[in-house]
Amino acid sequence: MDRIDDQKQLELEAAAFRRLRDHLRERTDVQNIDLMNLAGFCRNCLSNWYRDAAEADGIAMTREESREIVYGMPYGEWRERYQREASPETAQRFEETRPRD
Repeated sequence: MDRIDDQKQLELEAAAFRRLRDHLRERTDVQNIDLMNLAGFCRNCLSNWYRDAAEADGIAMTREESREIVYGMPYGEWRERYQREASPETAQRFEETRPRD
């Protein structure tokens, strides 16, 4: 493989992020708790990382703004439309595996 310059790497990483974001927007059947249990991150984590990157670059951004970028709509609207109650088993697994501060 040829060496990828820094700008091209940045472009590829941005494209991969957009594809992940769009995939998660389309897969509204996959709940955040399922993502957390399987992969250790969810849409909210992704929006937090986005906000952290913006703030590290001097761009003020609220949690609601970063969530709307990831969810494609206000978070409350997404929750009303798509969020389901977790099964007792799913909730128990989350409690057993979630990161602790």
